[in-house]
Amino acid sequence: MDKPFHSLDRHFDVPRIALVEHSRPLAWLRAGWQDLVRSPAASLAYGIVFAALGYLIMAYAIDKPYLGTAAVSGFMLIGPIAAAGLYEISRRHEAGEPAGLFQSLSGLRGHRDGLFTFGIMLAFLLIVWERLSAMLFALFYRGDIPDVSNFYSHVLFSGDYVYFIVAYLVIGGALAALVFALTAVAVPMVMDRDTDTITAMMTSLRAMGTNLGAMASWAVIIVLLMAISFATKMIGMVVLLPLLGHATWHAYRDQVER
Repeated sequence: MDKPFHSLDRHFDVPRIALVEHSRPLAWLRAGWQDLVRSPAASLAYGIVFAALGYLIMAYAIDKPYLGTAAVSGFMLIGPIAAAGLYEISRRHEAGEPAGLFQSLSGLRGHRDGLFTFGIMLAFLLIVWERLSAMLFALFYRGDIPDVSNFYSHVLFSGDYVYFIVAYLVIGGALAALVFALTAVAVPMVMDRDTDTITAMMTSLRAMGTNLGAMASWAVIIVLLMAISFATKMIGMVVLLPLLGHATWHAYRDQVER
């Protein structure tokens, strides 16, 4: 079951990963929705905060398309740490503990060292991606840059920027895939156990290798729901971020054995 990454055991105390069906992401979403319904005020509070932050970032980048594009894709990079409070709510539901907003914030404080390490790593990767995005614009984009509202249709449908689109998707996709593989279940694991950041990331990598089909489907679902959030000018994120956060907890619990 863990053969693709059995060598990790020589260097890390990585828990075993349960094999799950490719359709399990749908079950994670259902369980995530149940958690959201059980704690709507606390869950939606996180959604409102990050939707507001996302809206402010997009408003700032309205005449800077390379920043807007980096912000949209970069949100995928910081998503695992942004949803940490939601993992704590789901953990508390599972343990039969109070799961309000203040209790979830208390849980964040209790794991601040591990979360800080993840935050630094993801912030660094976000800066790297912003710089790469600027370089891709400089190398492949020609002519006057329109504002964000016209930029995407101009690039996607004019037929003049095929190389730009391919380069952006390949480089951005590779970076996003790396972050997803290392963090898909890592942050929930830090919230749940006294484990170090590296072991949590290696566990996430093993989960990715063991359940590639399910995790690939989960990644597609995350991208689609985040795309809906941005397409609705962050209104959808109020609900979709909490849903994904709670569902990610169940993805972790479904795969990482005790």
